[in-house]
Amino acid sequence: MKTLLSNIKININDKIYLKDPESSDLGRRIIEHSIKLIDEIGFDSFTFKKLGNIIGSNESSIYRYFDSKHKLLLYLTSWYWAWLEYQLVFSTNNVQNQKSKLEIAIDILTRTIKSDSTFKHIDEVILNRVIINEYSKSYLTKEVDIENKEGYFSIYKRLVTRLRDIMIEYNPHYKFPHSLSSTVIEGALHQHFLKDHFKSLTDCSNEVQPSDYFKHLVFNALNTSKNA
Repeated sequence: MKTLLSNIKININDKIYLKDPESSDLGRRIIEHSIKLIDEIGFDSFTFKKLGNIIGSNESSIYRYFDSKHKLLLYLTSWYWAWLEYQLVFSTNNVQNQKSKLEIAIDILTRTIKSDSTFKHIDEVILNRVIINEYSKSYLTKEVDIENKEGYFSIYKRLVTRLRDIMIEYNPHYKFPHSLSSTVIEGALHQHFLKDHFKSLTDCSNEVQPSDYFKHLVFNALNTSKNA
């Protein structure tokens, strides 16, 4: 897996950024430290000025890469979903058993993230916390329909479709594969958030992972439909 991922470049919609942050050392430092700073102080308190102070660069130099912190968040969320998509594709590509393939897919998309040294300037564990806490702010805006037409959420939508397709392979007669797929991916973020902050509102814990819950949910839904 690591060998395969080390040879790929995660491609993000170039309308999100002004200059590709992967094209320079400064750009990579912007990504690396923005993830850490958002995790530390939250997206609402995050500013390019604060980021500039940390990386030792003028605020104006960050604006050469992103015209707003909203676009930076869109970049980070797109990168995260693309990273998960690559793992999903590589891990399920040669799996013939439909049940096993779906189990692997659910596990990849809902599990607790572990450190991955493939991308040295991005700490995926910290980025995962940022996604759990801040992802909804990337689309709960007045501009969401315009940004959707511009393709800003295409990677996320493609990931939902990939999971949907695996569900259809397992049970082609299930009526709500899009809804179930998006519920799994969005719901995983919510269950991880509840596990960390509102423990009384979830059955997930250190012993019972969100992956356990979503496998139970998905297979119950698909098997009930199969046997109906």
